[in-house]
Amino acid sequence: MKRNDLNGKTFAGLDRKTVVAAFVFIVVGFLALTLPDHPGAFHLRAFRQFPLEIPIAALVLLFLSRRLATPVAALLALAVFTLLFLKIADTGVEAAFQRRFNPYLDIKMMVDGWNLVSGTFGTATAALVLTLVFATFIAALVIFFIAARHLAAIGQAGRRTMIKTFGVALTAGVILFAAGPSVGLQGVANLRAGSYLEARLSLVARSVADMSVFEKQLAAPETIPAGSDLFAAIRGRDVVLIFVESYGRSAVEDPRYSPIMKPRLASVEKELDAAGFASASGWSVSPTVGGISWLAHGTFLSGLWIDSQARYDRLMISKRPSLNRLFSQAGWQTAAVMPAITMPWPEADYFGYDKVLVAKDLGYRGKPYNWVTMPDQYTLSALDRLVRQPAREAGKPVMVETALISSHAPWTPVAKLIDWADVKDGTAFNDQATSGDSPSVVWSDPERVRQQYIGTIDYSLQTVGDYIAHFGKDAVFIILGDHQPAAIVTGQGASRAVPIHIVSRDKALIDRFEAEGYAAGMTPGPDTPEQPMDGMRDRLIRVFGAATS
Repeated sequence: MKRNDLNGKTFAGLDRKTVVAAFVFIVVGFLALTLPDHPGAFHLRAFRQFPLEIPIAALVLLFLSRRLATPVAALLALAVFTLLFLKIADTGVEAAFQRRFNPYLDIKMMVDGWNLVSGTFGTATAALVLTLVFATFIAALVIFFIAARHLAAIGQAGRRTMIKTFGVALTAGVILFAAGPSVGLQGVANLRAGSYLEARLSLVARSVADMSVFEKQLAAPETIPAGSDLFAAIRGRDVVLIFVESYGRSAVEDPRYSPIMKPRLASVEKELDAAGFASASGWSVSPTVGGISWLAHGTFLSGLWIDSQARYDRLMISKRPSLNRLFSQAGWQTAAVMPAITMPWPEADYFGYDKVLVAKDLGYRGKPYNWVTMPDQYTLSALDRLVRQPAREAGKPVMVETALISSHAPWTPVAKLIDWADVKDGTAFNDQATSGDSPSVVWSDPERVRQQYIGTIDYSLQTVGDYIAHFGKDAVFIILGDHQPAAIVTGQGASRAVPIHIVSRDKALIDRFEAEGYAAGMTPGPDTPEQPMDGMRDRLIRVFGAATS
């Protein structure tokens, strides 16, 4: 018999092409329908249920007319890969931000994700990885479509063996699905795509409704004292608002980190006490976790809960007065010192700064620490030199906001404090900036990631404390984290609270914060209340609003 007479038959009278098509259809469909959507759910039990959508879809294809075969196969391929995309996105967003991916709110974040990844691992590497992922995804989509189209062609050719096979599989699946609970086989087969997609549509609908609620909050009238009556308790003093990147409650209380952080906070408190400062500390609940720091900034400064990019974008075009703008109206010169901003920043207009200094304006001539443009010590030195000293010479108090970034991922290398007199143009940091392992080495070991993380937080708090002790003078300092780090550092389900510290030489002012529930000193207690971050603007207006006796 000639080889061609076999016609490529394998089994049950089917050629190899048909077997491969069926295999691709079943395997890809199975993965799309059973793939977990949470990083903590990846275990064998997640794949023990057989999705009934597979035999149902196969039967539909096998009985289709030639005219409908191609469009239906295309729709199936699109549905399968929509499921895959959503589940992969869910897993990534859960790992980073401890919530589900929301198409309505999160698409804009992709640009920010690209900026972080390319800044950490290099543009060429990031572009190569992104291209490979995209090409793999498209190739798999095309292959699945071809497989689905081939199954439809089987029915058109009158080959009923596959129809019978899938018919038996479908019947068995229905029986298992219906009778499973009564015979102890619950979960062997089920229908799942509909409920998953319904939940996603419900999430988007809730997000749209949430924006309507937010519009009403923006439109609600406020009763804020006139500018000249604001902040009487701190009249004439500088106010320095410092966000410390990824400084969360876990850094203080997690047993893996507290042996480093609690002694550091105690050391900072001792240094501040020796310099004549008092302090009070509490917990503030951030609207975000793992990243998107600007949501925390917007929440703190606007007094509204900004937990999505959509809310943030809407806030940016509103008339809601920010805390910065209120200080400006009350006679303070307002400024922003933002070492992480390397691109245009139109959002600054909303906050109402009199002076905006981004990375290129700070005069740093040293080398970057991977993604981190400059170490915190340089940022605070530039803040003093470029903002506080000129304002002091002009006889005007300043309200300055900064976001320190030495504790931003990838947390390598870990900066070290040097003598303030040696900071100068930042070139003194060059040896530090080129020391240590690369991000790819650090991130290959989760335990190493955690060690590097707490090392950077330790450095940031040491630097802030040392700056206040040396250059604080009569200023009021508000120091807080923007959010907890990603789950690789905290574990799943960690509190969203961040530490907040108020530091001043005015003990009576600090006592007011203790009356608000804050703990004395630089370490918040385990029972210190967690207060939502959107309440801070109005709390500061109230506490700073009347002169201390």
